[in-house]
Amino acid sequence: MTAHTGATPAQSLLSVRDLIVEIPTRRGVLRPVDGVSFEIQAGEILGVVGESGAGKSITGAAIIRLLERPARIAGGSVHLAGRRIDTLDSDSLRRVRGGQIGTVFQDPSTSLDPLQRIGDQLAETARLHLGVSRSNARERALQALIDVGIPGAAERLDAYPHEFSGGMRQRVVIALALIGEPDLVIADEPTTALDVSVQAQVLGLLKNLCRERGTGVMLITHDMGVIAETTDRVAVLYAGRVAEVGPTPAVLTDAAHPYTRGLMASTPNPIPGDKHQRRLQQIPGSMPGLLSVPTGCAFHPRCEHTMAICSQRRPPSVPVRSSDVGCWLHSEVPET
Repeated sequence: MTAHTGATPAQSLLSVRDLIVEIPTRRGVLRPVDGVSFEIQAGEILGVVGESGAGKSITGAAIIRLLERPARIAGGSVHLAGRRIDTLDSDSLRRVRGGQIGTVFQDPSTSLDPLQRIGDQLAETARLHLGVSRSNARERALQALIDVGIPGAAERLDAYPHEFSGGMRQRVVIALALIGEPDLVIADEPTTALDVSVQAQVLGLLKNLCRERGTGVMLITHDMGVIAETTDRVAVLYAGRVAEVGPTPAVLTDAAHPYTRGLMASTPNPIPGDKHQRRLQQIPGSMPGLLSVPTGCAFHPRCEHTMAICSQRRPPSVPVRSSDVGCWLHSEVPET
């Protein structure tokens, strides 16, 4: 099966521009996502990385409008294959979810109905988004389990979620995300709860299946090792903003933003094949809370290169080598 994106060669599969998510509270309006921009091409895996609280998961949720109230999209736009989707009505959005966009969550229990057989859940999704017959949907469900490497797939169609191991349930969730032949898959920490061997299998599976179908992937993770092994490009988020985005090899070996360099320095051997032993370094301080995001560059209180302008104005995103970087070290400081 091949996904049909409808995107032209010059057009990104997913384009997120200046996305803002706000949460009104009694203590003020919070902005967990504050002007995020990035693109994903067909057949490309973009890693979204950052510390806890950076805004990774809520960015993914905002793209498919699965925000919990009172959170809301307050600005920016989201286009899928040239079509704006952040303003769609509920019925149109339901057809996009599961059809054009598949989602893999960290916890399979959020995607699987414990009272429904696995085969029925897969077949129902196929019928809903592909418009196929019951018999054809059943065949597709079987093939989906085979594609994700479920042993004895024909027998496991009639099993319930609790009859699968954690790793196998996650494979089923991937099958559920892919059976509608989506153009884009959003995978939010899909392997965090899995052991190392199963994690490698699931990531390899997601990578191979999606590339065979030309599907784009947004892989949300905090693990730089997963980024190095799996992704084509990486977007580094900090306090709801994109610090740096660029090709994975370039970001891993020649990061331009001080925060990205700090992440690399605190990660043991993030570059595949690098056996060099080095002393790990810690980024001083911690991610700011949503009520206390610093003015100017949000990272400046933790940065060893901070200048006066850093606390006064937010830096623009500018091209640096093969990446786009939001840092005053690489921007012309305006005259005061």
